[in-house]
Amino acid sequence: QVQLVESGGGLVQAGGSLRLSCAASVSIRRINVMGWFRQAPGKQRELVAVIDSLGTTNYADSVKGRITISRDNAKNTVYLQMNSLKPEDTAVYYCYARVIPVSYWGQGTQVTVSS
Repeated sequence: QVQLVESGGGLVQAGGSLRLSCAASVSIRRINVMGWFRQAPGKQRELVAVIDSLGTTNYADSVKGRITISRDNAKNTVYLQMNSLKPEDTAVYYCYARVIPVSYWGQGTQVTVSS
């Protein structure tokens, strides 16, 4: 069982920055893939960024160049650094972890970008 606790969401103006953190209850070295998804009102949950145990990353086209995912194995934490935020980035952001074959989700943190 893996528990994920997100933090760092909030309200920011367009063009601003936020850093989300996701702390895992187990060593993230045991986790195959970690990442972030988001869900805006009335829309499906979508991938933002993921990082695997080797550090390989993958990003949604809509966030490339603005958002960076990273992991700190010593702190069992994954980060999402979000810069140049846009109103369309407004959503609930969920931390995700996959320990094959099981997927785990955090409770979500709200990010609101005002224009």
